Amino acid sequence: MWLKPEEVLLKNALKLWLMERSNDYFVLQRRRGYGEEGGGGLTVKLIISWDAVSKLEKTSNVILTESIHVCSQGEDYYFSMFLHTNQTYLLMEQLANYAVRRLFDKETFDNDPILDDPLQITKRGLENRAHSEQFIAFFRLPKEETLKEVHECFLWVPFSHFNTHGKMCISENYICFASQDGSLCSVIIPLREVLAADKTDDSSQSVIISIKGKTAFRFSEVKDSEQLIAKLRLKCGTASSQCDISTEVAITSDSTGPSDNFEVQSLTCQKECSKAVNTEALMTVFHPQNLETLNSKMLKEKMKEQSWNILFSECGRGVTMFRTRKTRHLVVRGIPETLRGELWMLFSGAVNDMATNPGYYAEVVEKSLGTCNLATEEIERDLRRSLPEHPAFQSDTGISALRRVLTAYAYRNPKIGYCQAMNILTSVLLLYAKEEEAFWLLVAVCERMLPDYFNRRIIGALVDQAVFEELIRDHLPQLTEHMTDMTFFSSVSLSWFLTLFISVLPIESAVNVVDCFFYDGIKAILQLGLAILDYNLDKLLTCKDDAEAVTALNRFFDNVTNKDSPLPSSVRQGSNESDEKSSHIKVDITDLIRESNEKYGNIRYEDIYSMRCQNRLYVIQTLEETTKQNVLRVVSQDVKLKLHELDELYVIFKKELFLSCYWCLSCPVLKHHDPSLPYLEQYQIDCQQFRMLYHLLSPWAHSANKDSLALWTFRLLDENSDCLINFKEFSSAIDIMYNGSFTEKLKLLFKLHIPPAYTEVKSKDSSKGDELSMEELLYFSQLHVSKATNEKESNSGKNSPEKGKGKIDIQAYLSQWQDELLKKEENIKDLPRMNQSQFIQFSKTLYNLFHEDPEEEALYQAIAIVTSLLLRMEEVGRKLHSPTSSAKAVPGIVCASGGPNERKTESHLEKNSSSLREEPQWSFAFEQILASLLNEPAVVRFFEKPIDLKVKLENAKTSQLRSRTKM
Repeated sequence: MWLKPEEVLLKNALKLWLMERSNDYFVLQRRRGYGEEGGGGLTVKLIISWDAVSKLEKTSNVILTESIHVCSQGEDYYFSMFLHTNQTYLLMEQLANYAVRRLFDKETFDNDPILDDPLQITKRGLENRAHSEQFIAFFRLPKEETLKEVHECFLWVPFSHFNTHGKMCISENYICFASQDGSLCSVIIPLREVLAADKTDDSSQSVIISIKGKTAFRFSEVKDSEQLIAKLRLKCGTASSQCDISTEVAITSDSTGPSDNFEVQSLTCQKECSKAVNTEALMTVFHPQNLETLNSKMLKEKMKEQSWNILFSECGRGVTMFRTRKTRHLVVRGIPETLRGELWMLFSGAVNDMATNPGYYAEVVEKSLGTCNLATEEIERDLRRSLPEHPAFQSDTGISALRRVLTAYAYRNPKIGYCQAMNILTSVLLLYAKEEEAFWLLVAVCERMLPDYFNRRIIGALVDQAVFEELIRDHLPQLTEHMTDMTFFSSVSLSWFLTLFISVLPIESAVNVVDCFFYDGIKAILQLGLAILDYNLDKLLTCKDDAEAVTALNRFFDNVTNKDSPLPSSVRQGSNESDEKSSHIKVDITDLIRESNEKYGNIRYEDIYSMRCQNRLYVIQTLEETTKQNVLRVVSQDVKLKLHELDELYVIFKKELFLSCYWCLSCPVLKHHDPSLPYLEQYQIDCQQFRMLYHLLSPWAHSANKDSLALWTFRLLDENSDCLINFKEFSSAIDIMYNGSFTEKLKLLFKLHIPPAYTEVKSKDSSKGDELSMEELLYFSQLHVSKATNEKESNSGKNSPEKGKGKIDIQAYLSQWQDELLKKEENIKDLPRMNQSQFIQFSKTLYNLFHEDPEEEALYQAIAIVTSLLLRMEEVGRKLHSPTSSAKAVPGIVCASGGPNERKTESHLEKNSSSLREEPQWSFAFEQILASLLNEPAVVRFFEKPIDLKVKLENAKTSQLRSRTKM
């Protein structure tokens, strides 16, 4: 609570507050009864990890007028009494989404200088990043851009003869303007196009920006206009040297149009490329317009072209054109066939990508030629499934172009590679855009306009489907009440979002939807989806089940037409043959799009952005929950742990991975999460993280050599020698420690003290005793990798089908799974023998485990007796095979059995080991050790006494974060 110092006396009148500290500027007080030792106050400490948040929203009710609702792991929390609720909520939203992206969604998380170090995140940094994301999305700019400055000002609109009020937004390479007075006017000016930035002589604080093509933009009422002009001149000076090549062609934009601006650049690079790319859109090749046979549809098409030419004369043509309400109106009517490729490039921002990367596509095509991996195999499989009814894709010309574009993109962006639905979208792009333009349009769609749609988990599409469901609840409540399960809308609309309705509408209608998408983004798809449901509302309300509803919608899509389409009947997919027989009313796509704009055009970009952020948390947490349930189902078949114990163990396991990622930036744990892998392999930990978990969970963690035990256990579990273990391997060790029989626990300890698990461990710093540093731990965990490299690589290849290959070998996984099912329980007779140095370490480990046990003395005595007995048996065996052998070592061991003192026994073992090394090596079989220890009741009782795992799990959960934060 912030108070002015003069208000303190008033607040203290009722003696409700006690003074803690004060000075001339600040007063620190606390409420009486709170924070006092032994007082009646209650202090609650609550820690909610961002990675556990599945829902975050602002709410209000009768009790709490304004609160923030947080849902985490099924629990609901409501926080209120904020000074600035909106600011707090936005900050929480940004932090939650950052954590989710960084930890769960590695596929799309790019290192950001502002957010690269989680410990250095600031409120300002998060706000700047959020503003930049919205700025890039709104103006369709390259994702490398960041918003640098925002100025409120007026822009002179020459064709309307008025000043429109709005904001000028400046990034590294662009000057953008968007109106805020309802005129829907926006402008994008690349700095590569700018010739000069000047001020006017009057006092209007105006900035004049002159661009190539003899055009100028006037911004007035700009604060600090002189400073802005100086900055722009500096920017333009650096930008001009980088963009001289591309801007020389752009000068001719008035006569040739932007789609031809970059033909010279691309052709230059194509000459050097061994495989020339198509320089014409497929539609112009396969369906050239015949001006001699003008029918009514062609006349309408020419009228559309004339309308656009009038707009170009008023608003300009090319990347710097004014975009106004009239532009939107013409887009809704449908872009003419001849202008479609050019305007798609313009509205999507792909024109900027292509201009700043001359020759890039030809270079990528050449590099990707001949590559063979999972993506190229899937591309080849889907090539002839892409618009197979269109003549362009019944020929090698279209198929080859489609192959080149998809393969080049898979090469450019291996994180996405190739995803189904990309072929359908790309085939439509190739119909109306040149091959290189189609490539950059695909880049714009996959990397900016539909973020995360085409990764392996189609997270972006699932998020937008959740947004769509939310909009249905708001705008079509009667439909929501009728449908018992809202997931119906998700299942039926997935293809709408992934293919922009191309897969459900006839091609001549679908391209009109693509027109609107490139102009308005995902907003156009959401609006159209609502309009389709609204149009079919009465039919859907009478449907008794999902199948009937799907049939009704499919029948509707079959009857969507485009009466103005000039495409020949051989290309049109809309069926005209059954028009007379069909009783269904035809719906024109233009009318449908217009209706969607009229009814749902008030949906704002800002609202969609906010809903995407909220639903992203839910979608990713749902996917993570599915992953967890699949892992638990598989692991539960092989362990005795109860399902709820496995559940808690999995949460702790994953939490350790994430904490390491957060607190240790140099630790490359983030790369170990790959959602493309089978569920079990998605989360894996290294030796350092395993040691932390071992200390928290193992019943043997009290041992003095706990670091060595953790190291050996990790090496034992790491069968494929990749220095990582998954949850199944981790839980198998924990299961034996808690639920294993005496024989199983002893066998585990035995295997820890023989290769490949065992390695001699000695800390460089003798003052630390048996404690190992992180560097030492990682060094010892990797020791076995350097031995027998060829053999290890071959074994690693067998155990891990995805390693060493450019793709995941599904057959190898199935084969590995079958081998595991057929694998018999390990026979104790198959275990190798333990040599004397390993046996000495084994005995030391037992002494460490027994330390401070209630039966400590009896346990020490038992180990001494067993040790002496085993050595005597081995000596007798050696005498039988070699009668001349002496028995110098036996008396020393016998002495060891005489007392229970641990130090005395260990010293005898140490002294005896040196004498034993001079003679032939002794070794013991597991059966010998097992039989000897079974005769000692104290040892059997120690290993068979029940241990409460529930308490251990609870303590681990509270200690896991506290150990790092010191809370």
